[in-house]
Amino acid sequence: MLYPVYVHVGDADHAHGVTFPDFSGCFSAVDAWGDLPAAVQEAVEAHFSGEPDAVPPPTPLENLVSEPEYAGGVWMLVDLDLSRIDTRPVRLNVSLPSNLVQQIDAWAQAHHMTRSGFLARAATQAMEASK
Repeated sequence: MLYPVYVHVGDADHAHGVTFPDFSGCFSAVDAWGDLPAAVQEAVEAHFSGEPDAVPPPTPLENLVSEPEYAGGVWMLVDLDLSRIDTRPVRLNVSLPSNLVQQIDAWAQAHHMTRSGFLARAATQAMEASK
């Protein structure tokens, strides 16, 4: 979803500061323009961690451009992936070999985890390792 962000342009000694008019208290900063999209997404994920219903709809940019607090910088529209904020559990049906399920359950129990917790952790670790 496209959200307006305001960039306070930095210089050789100062980072570019990012203000989110729709997300009070959410800020970011980057040294390079190319790092802006990832930094903005990361800031929003941290700000709304686990609370996807708290994300307000975007304010139309035309409603913000004349505000005096936004002078001297640059407006940008950023495409935020709000699905990355939603950490609510989703029930799904998977098929695994019976002996693998038994091994998973034994390992999870030995490590004080649930089967779902183990599978989520294993999936997260596999994706992180492939980056």
